[in-house]
Amino acid sequence: MFKKTCLMLISFTIFFCTNLTSQAGVLSSELLSVIESSGSDKELSVIITLSEKVNLSLFNDTDKTLRRSKIIKALQNKKNSTQKHLTAFLNKRNVNRIIPLWIINGMAITAKADIIHRLAYYPQIENIRLDYSIQAPRITYGSLTIPEWNIEIIQASKLWGLGYTGQGIVLANMDTGVDVNHPDLNDKWRGGTNSWFDPYHEHHTPYDIDGHGTQTMGIMVGGNSAGIAIGVAPNAQWIAAKIFNDDGEAFISAIHQGFQWLLDPDGNPNTDDAPDIINNSWGLPDNASKCILEFRDDIQALKAAGIAVVFAAGNEGPGPSTNISPGNYPESFAVGAIDESLTIADFSSRGPSACDRSLYYPQVVAPGINIRTTDITAGYIFSNWYTTVSGTSFSCAHVSGALALLKNAFPNLPISELESTLKESALDLGIPGVDNTYGYGLIDAFEAYTTLINQGSEDINDEADYSDNDRDGFTTCEDCNDHDPAIYPGGPEIKNDGIDQDCNGYDLTITITKAIYKTKRGRGYLRVEATSSLKEKAHLELLGYGPMNWNRRKSKWTITIRHAGTNPSILLVSGIEGSETTHPQLNRYFPNF
Repeated sequence: MFKKTCLMLISFTIFFCTNLTSQAGVLSSELLSVIESSGSDKELSVIITLSEKVNLSLFNDTDKTLRRSKIIKALQNKKNSTQKHLTAFLNKRNVNRIIPLWIINGMAITAKADIIHRLAYYPQIENIRLDYSIQAPRITYGSLTIPEWNIEIIQASKLWGLGYTGQGIVLANMDTGVDVNHPDLNDKWRGGTNSWFDPYHEHHTPYDIDGHGTQTMGIMVGGNSAGIAIGVAPNAQWIAAKIFNDDGEAFISAIHQGFQWLLDPDGNPNTDDAPDIINNSWGLPDNASKCILEFRDDIQALKAAGIAVVFAAGNEGPGPSTNISPGNYPESFAVGAIDESLTIADFSSRGPSACDRSLYYPQVVAPGINIRTTDITAGYIFSNWYTTVSGTSFSCAHVSGALALLKNAFPNLPISELESTLKESALDLGIPGVDNTYGYGLIDAFEAYTTLINQGSEDINDEADYSDNDRDGFTTCEDCNDHDPAIYPGGPEIKNDGIDQDCNGYDLTITITKAIYKTKRGRGYLRVEATSSLKEKAHLELLGYGPMNWNRRKSKWTITIRHAGTNPSILLVSGIEGSETTHPQLNRYFPNF
């Protein structure tokens, strides 16, 4: 008996010593520190991932529904086959909180420290780490500005004129929730149990006590109930995962649950009810300039399923290498923020990516300062349900909306091609070429559409009704001279052709005859002149600078800005008939324009 006991002790000692190194590698350093400082009875919430993974590159079915079904089933089967004994071990020790995370072949549990300590020796476990929380993004409120400037600067309305407003596309956000009572959002909610997810079980239907999620969703799909267009894709539908609880905290496990739910909202792998685009206006700001791979498996699974995953670049600028995860993953699509003059926001995070220094960060920029959007109604207690906000959270939502418009126009194209085209067609800003401040530049939804058309991409949206007029490579419609918008739903406006294609009541006749920028003694000066067949009735204004002045003697509109700041790169003159853009010419001579 003594001999047998000694052999058992020796065997255990050898096992224990052999696995000390393994244990240290499995338990994160933060978790080890907590375990060492707490008693064995201390309950800790942790996330566990197993080493066996599904090879997502094997799923290449062109049928999106079939591919998604196979991916979900493969992930769930991997979880079932590798976690059976681990789950039995936890159940035997009365661990009551076990949340399956099949999307990463893992689980979230709350257990005593001694049990977690023992799990480190389980041979199939890859990593055990603390289930910590992050705070909801702080909302920065802006000031009133020109209505719809952000919509116009990314050329979204030109796609509306072609009949592409996001119909048939589903967008999702992972945020503080959404106020479903808002008149600009209520009828856009897809509805049903597969359209709202609250991992904290605080609200059974869409709700937002904070406002951040309602604001990002408004930029994506909001309507124009107040007479001003809010959303980039106003006819798209939305669903939402409320990853931040009512106290403004998002636990890492809840974020994993949110990604998992979005891959299969109704819990049935045979039905495809996943969104087309997921907007993530959040990040890990306490780890700027670091590559935190916590959510990379989730995002890889979603991308393999053909779902766009868009992230805010972060508000940690203006220094270099201020990027944050998960936006700095190679699979993510990170978006920086610019203002009305197309200048990068000071707060907008910069690259290169800490996860791959060969990658530019952000990938693109979009409007992110003084953006008008929806706000919480608080049960209609507040009289004003709109607000003006600033941050990369809101520039991110513009890109999600733009992708919805392109997906509407080209439903058969993979989302990866739409993302690539949105980058390649962007307006270059800052230093020439791609850089780590502006990325590829300002997104231009209409230019991306044009690029895809010129590449021969198939446009199979049958809702648009076109005539046989073909000008400048576009098939356009004869609206609205037939006085029946139902016959021709609208097309891109062709200047000076006598036809009101965009149905705003006027043919576009604006011509920018002069646009000059110069500097003297460090001060920027800008001079813009324009004409219109409507003359003084055109009511022209220079976006970002204000109304232009009508010169009756010269029959033109003019504006001179003597404190223009930096070169705005692109100028947009708009009026009741539409808008026209141009690039300012540089002029070193002064004072004559």
